[in-house]
Amino acid sequence: MSTQAFIALGVFLVSYAFIVTEKVHRTIIAMSGGILMVLLGIVSQEKALHYIDFNTIGLLTGMMMIVGITSETGLFNYIAVWSAKKVKGDPIKILVVLGIITALGSAFLDNVTTVLLMVPVTFSITKQLQVNPIPYLLIEVIASNIGGTSTLIGDPPNIMIGSAVKELTFMSFIDNLTAISFFILIVNIAILAFIYRKQLKTTEELKAKLIDLDEKKEITDKKLLIKSLVAIIFTVIGFFFHQLLHLESASVALAGAFLLLLLTGEKYLDKAFSKVEWTTIFFFIGLFVLVSGLIETGVISLLANYSIHLTGGNVKSTSIFILWISALASAFIDNIPFVATMIPMIKDMGDLGITNLEPLWWSLSLGACLGGNGTLIGASANVIVAGLAAKEGYKISFVKFFAIAFPLMILSIIICTIYIYLRYFI
Repeated sequence: MSTQAFIALGVFLVSYAFIVTEKVHRTIIAMSGGILMVLLGIVSQEKALHYIDFNTIGLLTGMMMIVGITSETGLFNYIAVWSAKKVKGDPIKILVVLGIITALGSAFLDNVTTVLLMVPVTFSITKQLQVNPIPYLLIEVIASNIGGTSTLIGDPPNIMIGSAVKELTFMSFIDNLTAISFFILIVNIAILAFIYRKQLKTTEELKAKLIDLDEKKEITDKKLLIKSLVAIIFTVIGFFFHQLLHLESASVALAGAFLLLLLTGEKYLDKAFSKVEWTTIFFFIGLFVLVSGLIETGVISLLANYSIHLTGGNVKSTSIFILWISALASAFIDNIPFVATMIPMIKDMGDLGITNLEPLWWSLSLGACLGGNGTLIGASANVIVAGLAAKEGYKISFVKFFAIAFPLMILSIIICTIYIYLRYFI
């Protein structure tokens, strides 16, 4: 490797170490590392801008704006209370229902937004029933990461993969990932329901009080709800047909966001922009530039060569290798920088002789998204739920979470291994 390659790798590894330890906010580190790549002459400013994936940035921004305005309507609270009433306030059935709602929400919203909306409702329901909220919070964390795996827009790794590989459309993700994701969800919910079945018991009187709640009161703004649903339907239809329309997914998301702003008027403009997680957006920008240094200096190509040598260039072996390494890595480190590094590596594998890259992309998606369930620090949603639980006086420790979630994650990846083998290699 050249001197510049060693410098680029050093900057990347130091930045990565700081991101993992969380001593300094990850956005500050990613941007600082990216800027350092430019200042040291490893990548020019012009090339750095070229490496920033504005499709990913636009898609995230558009969806955050839509969700930010929709959250003002009370829609999620309505759905949760309505569902709890439909299962007659039964604690085990509510566990199942909240898990499914979280997964469905995470398939179309980002995981962090989904759990932020679901956790307060969960505490409200568990207080009504006087049951331990921890099992419900655990299922919501796990369901959010599984649900996010199922669509192009469900989880940042999928957004990044879909943006980097134009052939992988919204429908491609649904065709290849949705069924297996929801099968894994059912398995995880069934196991958790069995584990906690003896703890989740309440009285008939408390069930009756929950059933008496009026879910309609949860809707705070009906006019805004109708406008939000129009924009959401328009956006989802756009995602289904974006390839036929020759539109990028970012164009669809931003069109939906500004359609909603046109419908709601000027008073929601500031609110929409305030709901965009700018720290996340700039984290991505810094990350793209940080990884560009590894691409420009040939470090990624070397890693691709080594991986192909390790697996003998066999597509099946490489797919399984990527699935497991992605899952184990994503359990302990942020899956976003990991996927940002893996995308150019898999592309290089194509240049080095692997002709069918599609199974590799699905392996990366499944491993990176589901691997986040392995530990408390594996995904942002995990950390946020633990923080919200602590505020309510319920501690979810790293060890307690690991003891339940890590075996479930390993089981999920075993299921994915069987799925990839049967789906792509038989």
